[in-house]
Amino acid sequence: ALATAAALHADKSAWLPLHERVEILERLAQLMRERKAELALQAAREGGKPLADSLVETERAIDGVKICIEVIRHDHGSVIAMGTTAASAGRRAFTQRQPIGVVVAVSAFNHPLNLIVHQVATAVAAGCPVLVKPAKTTPLSALALVQMLHQAGLPKGWCQFVLPAENSLTERMVTDPRTAFLTFIGSEKVGWMLRSKLAPGTRCALEHGGVAPLFVAADGNLEAALAAVNKGGFYHAGQVCVSVQRVYADQRIARHFAEQLAVRAKALRVGDPANEATEVGPLIRPQEVERVHEWVCEAVDKGAQLLCGGEPLPQQCYAPTVLYDPDPTVRVSTQEIFGPVVCVYPYADIAQAIAAANSLEFAFQAA
Repeated sequence: ALATAAALHADKSAWLPLHERVEILERLAQLMRERKAELALQAAREGGKPLADSLVETERAIDGVKICIEVIRHDHGSVIAMGTTAASAGRRAFTQRQPIGVVVAVSAFNHPLNLIVHQVATAVAAGCPVLVKPAKTTPLSALALVQMLHQAGLPKGWCQFVLPAENSLTERMVTDPRTAFLTFIGSEKVGWMLRSKLAPGTRCALEHGGVAPLFVAADGNLEAALAAVNKGGFYHAGQVCVSVQRVYADQRIARHFAEQLAVRAKALRVGDPANEATEVGPLIRPQEVERVHEWVCEAVDKGAQLLCGGEPLPQQCYAPTVLYDPDPTVRVSTQEIFGPVVCVYPYADIAQAIAAANSLEFAFQAA
């Protein structure tokens, strides 16, 4: 697969002209629109995200393709002002954008269609051959995207689906000197490891996780904040890199806020992601249910108050959980939970709360 992609890029006469790339992406967007319900159901079934949210994801993926079209129609390079020196007088200069080379796209399970669109449609738009390596737990959405690209007119060698049986094979593909660009979405441990082994000259973009903090002031709109945290903390069972994990609330309203959040969390419908009424689906693996429960139990053992949840449920689910004032050293306070758990911490001084939020190595999103 890599040899085929590298050969295509090496032969400049085979490069796809701009107008063809635009036409292919326009047809792709149309195909995705026609299959929106099917793609959403497939994403829900393989990744566990509730169907209602998977429909939103599919719409976002279609928008992502459209944005690629808009960008390549207008961003071809730039004219550079000359004449500022005697040597440049009477001259004109300009830049041109050309394909960087073979792109390897390694994606994650939690948005099995939208994430891979961001990685692959951009490569196609730029005129780069791309190898698509999805998460092993959610390969079908990525496969559908590749097939739709071929159906839209992209020659097969320009976008190839790969699912190596061994992680070592993925590493070899990523670190091969023929790979010009790595786009990786996943754990920071794997991402930084791969980056450290890239061949000289290979560029990369890494997207990892976070433990998104949110601050609630005593004079804030608590109802709006509760609705936002209830969605932002339990969306896709917390398996999102920007999931609201830590809520810092003014001590005058913190307990009330946490209790009201627990009321809302208890009312969430948990279960089959293919059911249109489901609001919180399963975790991606049984081992993740066990890990989340272990972390919650550790927090409770060290003083956190369990206001709701805290137990595994059938169908590989975990009850939406609200913890009040966990110890700052336990794992729910210091690491990315990637589960349906929200921690509420009271604060007396907003500056100290911000310092606590910034004390971790994660820096992805805050509100």
